[in-house]
Amino acid sequence: MGKFRKGGKKEMAAVSTASLPDIVFMLLFFFMVATVLRTEEEKVKVVKPKASEIEKIEKKHLIRYINIGPPQDRETFGSEPVIQLNDVFATVQDVQTWVDKERNTMREEEQSKMWVSLKVDQDTKMKVVTDVKQELRKATALKILYSTNERERTGGGN
Repeated sequence: MGKFRKGGKKEMAAVSTASLPDIVFMLLFFFMVATVLRTEEEKVKVVKPKASEIEKIEKKHLIRYINIGPPQDRETFGSEPVIQLNDVFATVQDVQTWVDKERNTMREEEQSKMWVSLKVDQDTKMKVVTDVKQELRKATALKILYSTNERERTGGGN
């Protein structure tokens, strides 16, 4: 039979933390590589109008953006307002197809919750905006936001 030690307890060995920095950097590198950042380049000049009654949207991953305004490169594209869907210029007729493609990029349970945010230059005529809204209606994209800059509320007439 073996000998048993009576009395004092054996201390547990300390946990080595020498490899901890390596693990942290591997995780950091993994998340840097795996994360997709939104890289939409604005090709349209948009000076947002000011509004006093605004709300912030919490679930921004449900929002898709349409930019409407004069192009940044006026020498090439002129000074008339254009529509930008993602990174390309488009016509009003392209809006329905774009909505369908954007819905297909979302999870199925979120497709009905999709919002379309219109970033419209303050000097753009309403005809273009109305035409885009009609196409959104045809595509059953009925949740529409208008991007604005905040301003102070003016005194009400009570």
